Amino acid sequence: MSPAVDLALYLVTDTALCRPRPVADVVRAAVAGGVTAVQVRDKHASRRELLALTRAVRAALADRPDVPVVVNDAVDVALLAGADGVHVGQEDLPVTEVRGLLGPDRLVGLSVESADDLAAALRLPPGTVDVVGLSPVWATPTKPEAGPGLGLDAVRDLARTAQAGGLRAVAIGGIDADRAAAVAATGVDGICVVSAVCAAPDPHAAAAALRAAIAPVGAR
Repeated sequence: MSPAVDLALYLVTDTALCRPRPVADVVRAAVAGGVTAVQVRDKHASRRELLALTRAVRAALADRPDVPVVVNDAVDVALLAGADGVHVGQEDLPVTEVRGLLGPDRLVGLSVESADDLAAALRLPPGTVDVVGLSPVWATPTKPEAGPGLGLDAVRDLARTAQAGGLRAVAIGGIDADRAAAVAATGVDGICVVSAVCAAPDPHAAAAALRAAIAPVGAR
């Protein structure tokens, strides 16, 4: 992953929370407001539907090649849609095989839920993983299976360890405009949000408020 990729405000899409608005419209507005990276996620979509959704998001950002579009889990969809990468969880395809399918130039993200998960990621061959998603900071209804939450102190420690090992780290789970600054202060490379933007009446304004809260992260 190029160090120029800006992960400061990373939006993970939720189709249900965006309704009745198309996801691509929400993404376009959020990027105009300050979102710097997008992960297309819809656990309830078929592969065909996810492919159409990813293509729609990429089309909406055709004039923003600086904003990477990553697909959650589905390597096949990412390849067909020409996405910039894939993010996988601990129970998804092995990350080494994901990297093998994507090649060296696309972004690969991996969810990390504990110090043990991070230690395993750091033992992988260099270049396998680009960014780890520290998850969840706080419990969140958009991913109830993720557990009770790491807390800020653990996020700070994990981010420091990941960065020392050459990985970038973003944090996700229960983050909104009121909590964003505290998470940014842990030293992560970025924060990930779902409902704070997807469920907002004005995604542009919501993204702008988040960017203002994490301004020091965006400046790094």
